[in-house]
Amino acid sequence: MDYIIIVAGGKGLRMGGDIPKQFLPIGGKPILMRTLERFRAYSPTLQIILVLPKDQHDYWMQLCKEYDFQVEYQMTDGGETRFHSVQHGLALIPDDAEGVVGVHDGVRPFPSVEVIRNCYETARVKKAVIPVIPVVETLRHLTEGTKPRGDYRLVQTPQTFDIQLLKAANQQPYNDGFTDDASVVESFGYDITLVEGNRENIKITTPYDLKIAEVLIG
Repeated sequence: MDYIIIVAGGKGLRMGGDIPKQFLPIGGKPILMRTLERFRAYSPTLQIILVLPKDQHDYWMQLCKEYDFQVEYQMTDGGETRFHSVQHGLALIPDDAEGVVGVHDGVRPFPSVEVIRNCYETARVKKAVIPVIPVVETLRHLTEGTKPRGDYRLVQTPQTFDIQLLKAANQQPYNDGFTDDASVVESFGYDITLVEGNRENIKITTPYDLKIAEVLIG
């Protein structure tokens, strides 16, 4: 059985408002609902785990009632960091489970179903997979000057892994180098396979991103 852990821990500070960004509407519906719906569109049997700060649970449930949100999921509390939040999500998966687990940002509502499918199917063979897109602008290092953009890729989610591999990797002690789940698995000694992502799969963190999201919905 396959799982997706959707991590939604944003406080909305870069949006300049009091409502956490995952609850802001795009196209008349909260971002987080659109994210869950995208994974349900990929598979009716995918087990969805939502990781949300405890003090946001009541507000989320209020929104679900208001919007008559019917997608089935399990929910657990967020942790101190993303790493710890993923640990909380993994705790809801049986220790003997087999299959693939993905981890996805709650404020990325536009992964294509094709990209999701490719991530899961590739992970069945390669065990650790992340979607990436090319860098289209020139990069400049603050001390070393210009860097060739062809040597870099922008990393997206869902990042997908063999369940037992990610569970084992997340038993490591936390360190600041754990910037995403791929870095956790790499620290555990496992290579990461790259697959093509989709450019629309933006992470909504600023008011400008919100405007782009409205265009994508339209």
